[in-house]
Amino acid sequence: MSQVKEVIVQGLWKNNSALVQLLGMCPLLAVTSTATNALGLGLATTLVLTLTNLSISALRRWTPTEIRIPIYVMIIASVVSIVQMLINAYAFGLYQSLGIFIPLIVTNCIVVGRAEAFAVKNSPAMSALDGFSIGMGATGAMFVLGSMREILGNGTLFDGADALLGGWAKSLRIEVFHTDTPFLLAMLPPGAFIGLGMMLAVKYLIDEKRKRRAAERSVQEGIPEKAV
Repeated sequence: MSQVKEVIVQGLWKNNSALVQLLGMCPLLAVTSTATNALGLGLATTLVLTLTNLSISALRRWTPTEIRIPIYVMIIASVVSIVQMLINAYAFGLYQSLGIFIPLIVTNCIVVGRAEAFAVKNSPAMSALDGFSIGMGATGAMFVLGSMREILGNGTLFDGADALLGGWAKSLRIEVFHTDTPFLLAMLPPGAFIGLGMMLAVKYLIDEKRKRRAAERSVQEGIPEKAV
């Protein structure tokens, strides 16, 4: 497997920050009450990861080892501030909905972790790809969890999508089923924990099934060789 493909697969599935490393649990559980909020924060985090990995990798040769962590935090805070201003300017509804969780990306251990684990050891291009892959993996997990909670809680999908994509996105709203009384358990933090637990279980089952298939294939391929 090429390095590019390995980085993408690791970020999206094998080393998924939300489903494997279990990092960034605070925004993952708090913001994913709707698919729109989850997608908005996920894309913002992806942009921050990509730009910070790129910047830190490009500057790694001139970064003193003793003070690298404060420098990382300064770079991350600068990028987050830019992303926050962009969201405030072009998606104000989403900005109000996400609130404090946009600036809190600075403290997200996913961002600092990828800078320390990958960006300082690899080229800017590969570091940017790693940040993008890790971010999209987290975004995918957030989106699935947010969609589950929104459908079960309100019976809708992409409610408020216009806050993220503009007025035209109002047409994206889907009413899966009509309800006069929202299912609060799905919308509150306990529902987020239950939903995340279900996603972890599904990923575990998929990984185990793939491992069994790989083992069976290796045994079948090895039988003719032993017979010879």
